[in-house]
Amino acid sequence: MTDYDYDEVGLVAGLEIHQQLDTATKLFCNCPTVRREPAESERSFVRYLHPTRSELGEIDEAALEESRVDREFTYLAYDSTCLVEEDDEPPRRLDDEALETTLEIATLLDATVADQAHVMRKIVVDGSNTSGFQRSTLVANDGEITTSEGPVGIEDLLLEEESAARVEETDDGVTFGLDRLGIPLVEIGTKPDIRSPEQAREAAERIGMLLRSTGKVKRGLGTIRQDVNVSIAEGARVELKGVQSLDDLEDLVRGEVGRQVELLAIGEELRERDASVGDPTDVTDTFTDTDSGVIAGAERVTAVRLGGFDGLVGREIQPDRRLGTELSDHAKRSGAGGIFHTDELPAYGVTESEVEALRKAVGADAEDAVALVAAESDVAEAAIAAAAERAETAIEGVPEETRDALPDGTSRYLRPLPGAARMYPETDVPPVEPDPSAVEAPELLTERVERYAADHGLDAGLAEQVAYGQYMPVYEDAVDAGVDPTFAATTLESTLTELRRDDVAVENLTDDRLLAVMALVEDGDLAKEGVGDVLATLAEDPSLSAEEAVEAAGLSGVSEAEVREAVVEVVERNEEQVAEEGMGAFSGLMGEAMGALRGKADGEVVSAVLREEIGKRS
Repeated sequence: MTDYDYDEVGLVAGLEIHQQLDTATKLFCNCPTVRREPAESERSFVRYLHPTRSELGEIDEAALEESRVDREFTYLAYDSTCLVEEDDEPPRRLDDEALETTLEIATLLDATVADQAHVMRKIVVDGSNTSGFQRSTLVANDGEITTSEGPVGIEDLLLEEESAARVEETDDGVTFGLDRLGIPLVEIGTKPDIRSPEQAREAAERIGMLLRSTGKVKRGLGTIRQDVNVSIAEGARVELKGVQSLDDLEDLVRGEVGRQVELLAIGEELRERDASVGDPTDVTDTFTDTDSGVIAGAERVTAVRLGGFDGLVGREIQPDRRLGTELSDHAKRSGAGGIFHTDELPAYGVTESEVEALRKAVGADAEDAVALVAAESDVAEAAIAAAAERAETAIEGVPEETRDALPDGTSRYLRPLPGAARMYPETDVPPVEPDPSAVEAPELLTERVERYAADHGLDAGLAEQVAYGQYMPVYEDAVDAGVDPTFAATTLESTLTELRRDDVAVENLTDDRLLAVMALVEDGDLAKEGVGDVLATLAEDPSLSAEEAVEAAGLSGVSEAEVREAVVEVVERNEEQVAEEGMGAFSGLMGEAMGALRGKADGEVVSAVLREEIGKRS
């Protein structure tokens, strides 16, 4: 991927970070924020959504385009689903716990909290909200974070409701699960102060660290999402949605810069060629006897002359994506499978003579290109019109739009950029007056790493693992209860990782169970070496208590006499080695002795007895 001089190309970028909060209940109802499996749903219902006008009588362009795709939306409901989630009952007041956490985040971002926070409706008709809108509240603005390349301003901090989770998509519509809908979500928008892909990543890392420092955000895949807005000089603002990882973030910024550079070059060449786009034409008769399976099976074939576009429709603007791919993305929004164009024909069963006939049918000369769509009549008409509209914007350069971030570092067209027309007040929820003085800024994770190393004696690597890990609150509770810090950290970061690799259902281990097992070790009722077996037993049967799991794992404690008996048996079995090597045999015999005791005895006790017995014989 080409790396540019980002100052020279005029890169300007800003981030939008979306993070789920780990609250007990959802933002506008008392339903739990626990995710469910689709198979657990008890019933479903269907909705059809359409955009509404704002208070000024305007319709948002993004919502309008989304509504042109005729789809039904199916929602999976669970035993915990309430009428608020189904949009059959007005929302309740803003959740206090979610607001308190948002105020903590505002403090960490050095942002100014609003005197009064009003809930707004943001029109969303892609089916991800049963109501057709998302509720959003501006809580704070005008903050700042630091990066090695300079400060990045925080434009706004919003508290929102999470959308429903997409479960399945078919030709007829989309199925969503209501378990995710309504989970409290903060959205942090930066100012356009970012000037390089590396700074975008660093800013996202900094914000992520601040969010996790609260200890009140959800962890795991899908709980945090990054969007990035990118533009270059002479280009346009493009929003890349759904960036899943920080590695992807850098690649996507680089890729979008490259895409806009290529589109600007294409636009300049098209203007030099005095390019134009013709009117869509029905060319079905041109392909009456075609061998192309896709075209032969279509009800109608429509085409459009792209004057002066020859050779440019097939020009690559991202890896394996061309200008023709952009046209195709727009056509697909109308239900078509894509487009064909003359920069890639003859191919796909289309012959040279059919290409010549196609050019003649739309009045295309040698310097022109032709794009065509084969589909049902209404789809073919709408799709070729969408492709033609995108071709017209190619003459101008780079269109403003929202794009879907793809795993390979490229992106595809999603919808137009939303405008102010999609926001209007929520009349069912009263405003609140946030009080930032009621919250304290939490300890930063970076500060916590330093404290764990200095006060708890953890090495730097383990201290960082614990501070940034999902079990940090459990670690804090364990140390407060008197558990040895290094043992607690190793159990939570190493032992659990090993169990997870062995396909043990670690997610079944509650915080209380983890603390109880560590307490047994601290009280001398369980050897450290037996912790893994006990945790595996608890994960398999979460109904057991920690004590019962020790019994079930066959790891009830043994007396020192029993330890000595086992050690003596090991030493006598290896008496020749002991006689020859003396204490040099210790390491090998220690492993054998621990295996004989199967984790029932503490390693330090076994070590002391073994050294004593070897000493007697050497």
